[in-house]
Amino acid sequence: MRRSLFLLTTIVSACSLPVMAQQEDPEQKDTTSRSLGEVVLTAQRHQQQNILVPYSVGTINRNEMDELGPRSTPEALMGMNGVFVQKTNHGGGSPFVRGVTGNQTLILVDGIRLNNSTFRYGPNQYLNTIDAFTIKKIEVAKGTGSVQYGTDAIGGVVHILTREPQFTAGKQVWNGRVAARYMTGGMEKTGRGEAVYSGNKFALIAGIVKKDFGDIIGGDTTGKQTPSGYDEWSFDIKARFLLRQNIQLTIANQFLQQQHVPVYHKVVLENFAINEMNPQQRLLSYARLNIKGKSMLLKETELTVSYQHNLEGRDNRKNGSNSLRKERDKIGSAGFTADIFSEFNKLWTANSGIELYTDRVGSTREDINTQTGAGVTKRGLYPDDSRYGNYSLYTLHHFSYAKWILDAGLRYNLFDIHIPDTTLGNVNISPSALVGNIALMYQLSRKQTVYIAFSSGYRAPNVDDMGTLGIVDFRYEVPTADLRPEKSQHTELGYKWQTKRLNGTIAAYYMHLSDLITRVKVDGQMISGYQVYQKENTEAAYIKGFETDWNWNLTKSLTVRGGMAYAFGESLSKDEPLRRIPPFNGRFMSSYRKNKWFAAAELLFAAQQKRLAQGDKDDNRIPAGGTPGWNIINCYAGYTLPAVQLNIGLQNLFNKDYRTHGSGINGAGRNGWVSVLVKI
Repeated sequence: MRRSLFLLTTIVSACSLPVMAQQEDPEQKDTTSRSLGEVVLTAQRHQQQNILVPYSVGTINRNEMDELGPRSTPEALMGMNGVFVQKTNHGGGSPFVRGVTGNQTLILVDGIRLNNSTFRYGPNQYLNTIDAFTIKKIEVAKGTGSVQYGTDAIGGVVHILTREPQFTAGKQVWNGRVAARYMTGGMEKTGRGEAVYSGNKFALIAGIVKKDFGDIIGGDTTGKQTPSGYDEWSFDIKARFLLRQNIQLTIANQFLQQQHVPVYHKVVLENFAINEMNPQQRLLSYARLNIKGKSMLLKETELTVSYQHNLEGRDNRKNGSNSLRKERDKIGSAGFTADIFSEFNKLWTANSGIELYTDRVGSTREDINTQTGAGVTKRGLYPDDSRYGNYSLYTLHHFSYAKWILDAGLRYNLFDIHIPDTTLGNVNISPSALVGNIALMYQLSRKQTVYIAFSSGYRAPNVDDMGTLGIVDFRYEVPTADLRPEKSQHTELGYKWQTKRLNGTIAAYYMHLSDLITRVKVDGQMISGYQVYQKENTEAAYIKGFETDWNWNLTKSLTVRGGMAYAFGESLSKDEPLRRIPPFNGRFMSSYRKNKWFAAAELLFAAQQKRLAQGDKDDNRIPAGGTPGWNIINCYAGYTLPAVQLNIGLQNLFNKDYRTHGSGINGAGRNGWVSVLVKI
């Protein structure tokens, strides 16, 4: 580690040499600085300076993504403190927040739930269906979210905020942008075209993207990991209308499709000739009305109607077999939310509202004889025509008095679940949950705050929990009908500080988990060579840990920042480590800016994870004895002109062979990339 830190300092100095002689631009700001003075939205459902929010919130902005060049949305989160990204395959990427992932972490897109009723336990690939080009900002609220946004936010909330077209006070303006990106070894070829219109009452942004991801070339002796590449295309459009001075309407559509996305470890380790997602597709359309009022009760009203359609196809065939299995899951999610912001006085504000979501699940399977072309239709992974209703009421209140800030809220959530299963019969259940949070912050000074926060959370059983029938990962699952919501109680103690040169956070937390829905082995039963499992509410556990990150402006041009996170999970029911807990990990980065130039170097690291649950030991993605520790160094540079932005990166300088814990594929070895953005 000491050698890596020394090399990091040397590399950033070398990267900075070409820019030392440039004159400082007074308008240039350190856009990679995660200042606590920035405004965040997610933790409280209203905008507030981060230093005055009594929860841990991490952010990534558009400029940072342009400069560091993540290939995908999950990879953009790899440097965020307290977020650990597992990659089952190159087309996936699942964020761990406070030690949990999958359907225990809630993902939002512009305030709309991406999580649906088929989100799986453990890592999934759905975050990768959000095109990184559309993102304005990512906020991650850690340890809280069930009261603010409902079911699934046990670990926290990953909120993707997409770019907004802007009104102009002057003449109407049309412009466009063309972007291209290339990664060595043919690992990425990307192009995007974009049109932007700004008027005084109408604004529009629209774009189309085509991506060709080649097979990942690993470090050291790994070489090319075949098959791992895939194709992707997407388009997006967002329009804003100023209907009146106090009323705005936003209409948006996002579509992304990925084709032939291989599940690498299945092909390499489980004797599959073909195992891929085909297609992996998401469509989101929504309309949002924002109304500013004069009444203290109706200071701001936001009404949103949305429809989201997810299509997941899975094709697989074993070596030596003539049977090609084609599965298709279609999930249509309709939503309506109404949020009212009230300002009772200068000391008391509140957000209250309702959220209504309904899912309809279509699931099919066809086994095709590749020699004759004959097909046999069978039950899909989920019961076809399953229905899932998710209805809730919430109220969040924010108080401030002198140096004290109090945040408190309640949510009542009711579910209406109908599953017509051939194995279980018709299942109709209506679980419910009442959760609350409370947080107290004290301002030691204008530049320092301390807080303590408590949040209760839950995750209602979904169609995936209750209706799965088939091969999932390395096991065969059968349905179950008798499940209760998972529950959590999360307590956090934190300290935030912000001075002219140095800002940062330190947080320690403890989360108790109960009624966890886990896969339980059915002794003596095997199907198609796989051990049979069934989900049950069997487990109680806890996760405790700490996180710290800081940003130090050494000079107006030179910034150093770092972050570290540690989580310790233990199953109280099994008296063993909790599954999939990330290792101690972190990031150190130094960046230099002057005029139009930018240069940076970073060290990403993770310690060895050898605390393994039995489920981890049975997981063929995790090496015997645990996942080895690793550290890699990346270097970046950029140059910006009024009409052109050029960025380059050299990643994994020493060609280390590494894998994030629980992943099914190794990270890329030494590689370079270049991106060019031209404004028209």
